[in-house]
Amino acid sequence: MITFSRRDVLAGAAFAASALSASRSLAAAPFASMQASTLYRYNIGSYELTALSDGLWERPIDDKFVRNADPADVRKAMTDAFLPADKLPIPFTALLVNTGSKLVLIDTGSGGQIAATAGTFNANLAAAGVTPAQIDIILISHFHPDHINGIKTKDDERYFPNAEIKVAQAEWDFWMDESLPGRAAPEIKGYVLNARRIFRNIADGVTRFSPGAELAPGISAIGAAGHTPGHSAFAVASGNDSVLVLSDTSNHPKLFVRHPEWQPVLDMDGEAAVATRKKLLDRAASDRMLVQGYHFPFPGSGHIVRSGSGFELVPVEWQPL
Repeated sequence: MITFSRRDVLAGAAFAASALSASRSLAAAPFASMQASTLYRYNIGSYELTALSDGLWERPIDDKFVRNADPADVRKAMTDAFLPADKLPIPFTALLVNTGSKLVLIDTGSGGQIAATAGTFNANLAAAGVTPAQIDIILISHFHPDHINGIKTKDDERYFPNAEIKVAQAEWDFWMDESLPGRAAPEIKGYVLNARRIFRNIADGVTRFSPGAELAPGISAIGAAGHTPGHSAFAVASGNDSVLVLSDTSNHPKLFVRHPEWQPVLDMDGEAAVATRKKLLDRAASDRMLVQGYHFPFPGSGHIVRSGSGFELVPVEWQPL
């Protein structure tokens, strides 16, 4: 019979501990700073929709961010939503609609030209198995940089070589007015110059539309003026299903869906924006429509329900297929 002394047992335990420690050190790996590809697919009737994240902008917030609300109430709304009180994380999420015959992109992201935390659209489009040359139609909700800058690269080259670009006539008329650069208010002057950089040399390839127009099979424009003069929302319908695509009708839902009467400085005409916001949120709640929000937390899809004097976003349940 083989016997072991207490010394043998302790020595064996020490060896095992040493081996385990060595294996743990060998398993060490650097921390990964990036997320995985950020896209989410779902179906509306026979159409396949893909939400594509472009990251987010952490916008500093001051007491003037909401024109008609007590800054203390705004800070409380943010902290109640587990957001920092001094900056608002604003997601950017473009939507790709595959109708079976057309690939339609709604807004194009920031083009990596706004914030270090944004600019992931191109990588996520590639992860979705789509090349820029495959996009047939681009629908633009309005001319703010986080929605149009993806049309061109930083070197001012068109990123989507074959896409027909469609914009609202009222939005075009405002931003492309030749007299606007000389008379624009200081807070929008940068936006004016940027819009002209994006569109001026491709104007011949840009189609203008009016509210109610069908822009692609099953996709129609909805007038949503207020955030900008020609701001547009979109309805996507296939079979008995539909989704209401909101751009800046509401910015972050924890503030402006819950408090639709608030007027952020981002809205050029605050009163008109409030009226539009209430009308479209009420439509979504009444019709139990799915909504897709450009500035909603990714993937930006959910339903709107009434809550007190405002509304609440109920996010979709994540589906693996």
